[in-house]
Amino acid sequence: MSDTAVSGPKAPAARSFFSALQLDTRLLGMIGAFVVLCLVFNFFTDGRFLTPRNIFNLSIQTVSVAIMATGMVFVIVTRNIDLSVGSLLATCSAMMAMTQTVLTPEWLGLGLNHPGTAPIAMGVGLATGLVIGVFNGWLIGYLGIPAFIVTLGGLLVWRNVAWYVTNGQTIGPLDENFQLFGGINGTLGATASWVVGGLAVLAAFYVLWQSRRAKIKHEFPVKPVWAEFVIGAIITVAILGFVAILNSYEIPGPRLERMFEANGEVMPAGFTASYGLPVSVLLLIAVAVVMTLIAQRTRLGRYIFATGGNPDAAELSGINTRLLTVKVFAIMGVLCAISAIVASSRQTFHSNDIGTLDELRVIAAAVIGGTALSGGIGTIYGAILGALIMQSLQSGMAMVGVDAPLQNIVVGIVLVVAVLVDILYRKRTGD
Repeated sequence: MSDTAVSGPKAPAARSFFSALQLDTRLLGMIGAFVVLCLVFNFFTDGRFLTPRNIFNLSIQTVSVAIMATGMVFVIVTRNIDLSVGSLLATCSAMMAMTQTVLTPEWLGLGLNHPGTAPIAMGVGLATGLVIGVFNGWLIGYLGIPAFIVTLGGLLVWRNVAWYVTNGQTIGPLDENFQLFGGINGTLGATASWVVGGLAVLAAFYVLWQSRRAKIKHEFPVKPVWAEFVIGAIITVAILGFVAILNSYEIPGPRLERMFEANGEVMPAGFTASYGLPVSVLLLIAVAVVMTLIAQRTRLGRYIFATGGNPDAAELSGINTRLLTVKVFAIMGVLCAISAIVASSRQTFHSNDIGTLDELRVIAAAVIGGTALSGGIGTIYGAILGALIMQSLQSGMAMVGVDAPLQNIVVGIVLVVAVLVDILYRKRTGD
């Protein structure tokens, strides 16, 4: 009897603890699946999967797909699909590569590594993505051609446009300033990474505080103060832990020596330095913040989710759904261009196969992240986590030695299972 008396209240207390935190159960499930996945691969790779070096590589490999996945959320939420993102990435990459190797040196006389070369190239890439995105949106929104057909055609068209732009050649090396967005060639170092991590923690607490103030102002229920601090502590540990892991990945000695030699200096004996946060990861964070603000704090975001929830009602309420479709695909085009900057600068050249099958990875990341194919439901952070899970799955299987065909089989099965779990979850919760 005494055992029953002691253990009886514990279950309700635990339930009240987690209910007070008001955490998204779907997000918790995804994080749990990701943690289990990492632990399993770490076991089968004898501890190599969770090393600072592999986590660094995993983070920079995820960025390109994750950036496009944030835009795919908007596309799918509005009950559309975009199968052309990988090919559009290739076209933007080709345009930027030719700008750096032909336009700026031969037409403008600037040449590689000139301070103006990278900005001009990125401007050309962003303009290319924007124009093609607007064109896709116009075909879908105003001419009424199904998005599946328009973007399936785009998958074939833009891949081969990229081929003709470069005459089928690999273009490189690219501008050194441009390469800063690729990962290994553009990092902050240990000190700057800690500063960015500290600012990120402060920003997170500011967002929590502002959210609590807004709820109180509008007389909405709020979490207990202790729950807010628990959430803040979890975020702090996650941010600073990630920075600590990346800072523990040191630059190899021979590379350090070459860096000193390039500056005409001699490396001091015993000198060490860390890579720190990659610039590409900061770019992903910036995109995620902007896309989240658009989704949650702007009229455009409200219109996007309203249209996805009920297109007919949205149109009857006065929303210009045709123009909205153009805007959504324009955003997708710009994000493809940003991903092209990351992808081509990471490999330091443009290749004909860049972005191949990225459309499938991007769609899978968005769906695994909880974006409903029926429209109206999706989150930016879920898509990014979905991209991280996809990349971890492929990277882990490669490290274990799984053949490429079997890797694709496993990824396909995971995608189908993820959609099934999402359907069952929505039926259970009534979403």
